[in-house]
Amino acid sequence: MTENRYQAKLIKRLKHDLPGCMVLKQDANYLQGIPDLLILRGEHWAALEVKQNAKAEHQPNQDWYVTQMNAMSFARFIYPENEEDILHELREQFGLEGETCVPKSERILVA
Repeated sequence: MTENRYQAKLIKRLKHDLPGCMVLKQDANYLQGIPDLLILRGEHWAALEVKQNAKAEHQPNQDWYVTQMNAMSFARFIYPENEEDILHELREQFGLEGETCVPKSERILVA
């Protein structure tokens, strides 16, 4: 699956699994290396850099921005292999852990 296709499926899943969140896609042409997605919920925010897989190459500045933004709030690289772990961390970050957000049977599967 291409990174763009994975990102589109991930955005749908984030909106579905993190109720009340806004998911904004960043413009890579505006600031090179800035994470792909910004997620907002109440007083919390998170940034995600989407990768096709765990071995995908990082572009210049991506590691720096993820590190800096994680020090401010929450930022991660996300790819299919770590998606469940990152979504778990996001639910904790946004105070949703322990809530039944979406039944497993209704989750959008990202292949």
